[in-house]
Amino acid sequence: MTDQQSTQITNMRESGFGYSTIANQIGLPKECVKSYCRTHGLTGRRSSSHVDKEVGNNTCRTCGRYLQHTPGKRKKQYCSDACRMDWWNAHQDKVKRKAYYSFTCAECGKTFSSYGNAKRVYCSHSCYIKARFSKREK
Repeated sequence: MTDQQSTQITNMRESGFGYSTIANQIGLPKECVKSYCRTHGLTGRRSSSHVDKEVGNNTCRTCGRYLQHTPGKRKKQYCSDACRMDWWNAHQDKVKRKAYYSFTCAECGKTFSSYGNAKRVYCSHSCYIKARFSKREK
């Protein structure tokens, strides 16, 4: 551990940061930070006024859990798929839907639009059934 890292640990701990937050910011193992704090009298509870958002965007958008980011990868926004789906379902007005397609039904000739499927042929299941089984009878 360098002198700069030990100074950062001391300053962050006195500001109320927890061991994990300090370890992630500095790039040291949590146990190393914890050990340093114990030997230098920096133990105790972290400040209740401290919020991990001060460090950056390191919390889940839905539940607020702390996120561990992988260096060199895109930053995570959600802690799990369940939280991601909860957020998307609660904020559908913020979702930018770009994959709308317009078609004409091959059976009834009605114009319809479809989201996310550029290969649709029929406007409904009933038109599909009519088209498929009416050809067999002929």
